[in-house]
Amino acid sequence: MSKNARLQIVPLGLSLSSFLVITYVLCVLFGLFVSDRGMHQLLAQFLPGFTWITWTSFFLGLLWSFVYGWYVAVVFAPLFHFFSAQTK
Repeated sequence: MSKNARLQIVPLGLSLSSFLVITYVLCVLFGLFVSDRGMHQLLAQFLPGFTWITWTSFFLGLLWSFVYGWYVAVVFAPLFHFFSAQTK
């Protein structure tokens, strides 16, 4: 397998976590300044302990977003390596 085909977990985890944190902040800002439209219910379903909106809840949402990014990286990278090895 070529080195380019291997996913490294640390850059993947940091990238996914950053993406989810940015998306979370944009969702909260949208809910605060444009329209809630049930945004708090969606976030509360995916982020344990999240309630609309306190500072503690906001930072808890940031933490969970970061953790979910790492969870996806830790699960996805080995699966990618396994299936890419099977196709050669």
